[in-house]
Amino acid sequence: MTSRPLIGYFTLAFGLTWLAWLPYVLSGNGLGVLPWRFPEVLGSGQTLGLLPGAYLGPITAAFVITARTEGRAGLRRWSRRLIRWRVGARFYLAALLGVPVVAVGVTFALPGAFDGARLPSPAVFLAYLPLLGMQVLTSGLAEEPGWRDFAQPRLQDRFGPMTGSLILGPLWGAWHLPLFFTEWAGWPDVTWLMPVEFVLSSVLLGIVLTWVFNASGGSLPMAMLVHANVNTVFSLLWPQMFPTLEVFRGSLHALILGSGAVALILIVATRGRLGLPASPRAASIDCGHDEPAGRRRPVRRSAGRPRLGA
Repeated sequence: MTSRPLIGYFTLAFGLTWLAWLPYVLSGNGLGVLPWRFPEVLGSGQTLGLLPGAYLGPITAAFVITARTEGRAGLRRWSRRLIRWRVGARFYLAALLGVPVVAVGVTFALPGAFDGARLPSPAVFLAYLPLLGMQVLTSGLAEEPGWRDFAQPRLQDRFGPMTGSLILGPLWGAWHLPLFFTEWAGWPDVTWLMPVEFVLSSVLLGIVLTWVFNASGGSLPMAMLVHANVNTVFSLLWPQMFPTLEVFRGSLHALILGSGAVALILIVATRGRLGLPASPRAASIDCGHDEPAGRRRPVRRSAGRPRLGA
């Protein structure tokens, strides 16, 4: 953990989550090996079957590795980014309005979407903000303190923001793979192409989230909000507007198109920097990390790719 914190983080995040998800995968909600099902809470067995493993994974791994390698000072920096809500209004507009506009807009490019499209019911709009808040506290809080707040700064510190995102994206997507053997993905009606498409969507959406995190000065709540709103749109608004499309596959294709288009625009507009400042001084957005005790490197001001943190 001390000498290779990234490897320690990914090992712990995957191991804790997959171990906690094993009963859910083997239950009647999944492969049916165990002769019982998880009870429905908030209308779904996923609440008790999925959430404990999600909370035990990325956020727990980030906390443990940060405490082990950086001590209390590192934990204070890590926790401060959890409450960094003060960012420009444009980020909130993009997170709250941009996500549904892009998701709905690109869906019309899918076969059959236009003919079957309809306006959502008023109940959808009444439930939207409560569900978004719940998604922030579940998917957003369980995952983003690990993926975006711990892993991304370290990966882009070493490889640059673009390559770092291309490394993190497949790992983020692969973390979800056991869920394809459960009701979460519609098991047993799952094809081999579905997890491949899901990993691709994770890579593309991960590029967008890298820009959100970097451009907002290391605001983790903004990354959580975008992630949560993507889930809210495709679980609540999208099925109502496109009832003739298959929910999981159709929404996955829309996510690939939408996040792919936005990712391409951001890559071109930022020349691959994805919101990371070009100068070492400007790049000090408090989203870096310290070297373990006894292994600190001197801070260099020479030209070249900037490093985040001390």
